[in-house]
Amino acid sequence: MGLKQSIKSLDAFPRAEEHLLQKTQSGAVVSLVGLFIMATLFLHELRYYLTTYTVHQMSVDLKRGETLPIHVNMSFPSLPCDVLSVDAIDMSGKHEVDLDTNIWKLRLSRDGHIIGTEYLSDLVEKEHQNKHDDGKDHNEDSVHLPGFDQDAENMIKKVKQALANGEGCRVYGVLDVQRVAGNFHVSVHGLNIFVAQMIFEGPIHVNVSHIIHDLSFGPKYPGIHNPLDETARILRDTSGTFKYYIKVVPTEYRYLSKEVLPTNQFSVTEYYSPINDRTWPAVYFLYDLSPITVTIREERRSFLHFITRLCAVLGGTFALTGMLDRWMYRLLEAVMKPNTRRVSR
Repeated sequence: MGLKQSIKSLDAFPRAEEHLLQKTQSGAVVSLVGLFIMATLFLHELRYYLTTYTVHQMSVDLKRGETLPIHVNMSFPSLPCDVLSVDAIDMSGKHEVDLDTNIWKLRLSRDGHIIGTEYLSDLVEKEHQNKHDDGKDHNEDSVHLPGFDQDAENMIKKVKQALANGEGCRVYGVLDVQRVAGNFHVSVHGLNIFVAQMIFEGPIHVNVSHIIHDLSFGPKYPGIHNPLDETARILRDTSGTFKYYIKVVPTEYRYLSKEVLPTNQFSVTEYYSPINDRTWPAVYFLYDLSPITVTIREERRSFLHFITRLCAVLGGTFALTGMLDRWMYRLLEAVMKPNTRRVSR
């Protein structure tokens, strides 16, 4: 008996007899409010436990001999597709003019709607045009521009008609460049200088207004922010050259499933220079690579951490509602006692 009594004395939750317990309306209200608060906090803690968080780590970039994918999607509302070209150059000396591999062009109307088929390459367009010209009656009268062959004359007429109709162009695709510093630009530099002068009558009339729908250096991962997405630069009654200086940061995103996604983030600064007589307007993207790579790893909180927070939240709420119930009971008792004495008198 002594041992049992000693064990009972350690009970931190003694039970009172049923007839000694008093249930009140204020206690019921406090209990319901406490249950609602505990249920809300429990759901919040459960959602907090189930969501993942990311941990960022930095290290020296050790990659070599890989290519850098550049995803481009931008519109030029004031320049037809026939005059636009995408050129790329890097510090290794590689220079590519009027790229057509993995780059497509779509003709746009004045309202921005697609009105033409994809331009897979200038070569394809020229072959199609030659076949179309072969079917024409060569005996019909035509006005020849001095110093230009028939193809150049046809192109000049076609582009001037497109400019009069307010045609634009959408350029999109993927550039695979060497993993060294370099630049790519969209311009009219692919045209012969005399043809360009004949079409635009000077650099001042080359409007390189543009909208960057998407520019990225690799696949996207959860939470990434590309600062140039949906950037619009519209020029009115003027022209000039846009330069975007981009710092590319190699990045690895590691999912909970251990899958690794190699990609890149970037930061950018912008510079605009008004037109001068020596250069033709263009949109330049000058990029350089950071020597530091960022590893972003998904993590999930431990179950013990979840249980610890849950006990703290629910226990604290239970204790607080108990204190509130006692205070309300004493307050109501203090208010009701004087009224009871007055009635008895």
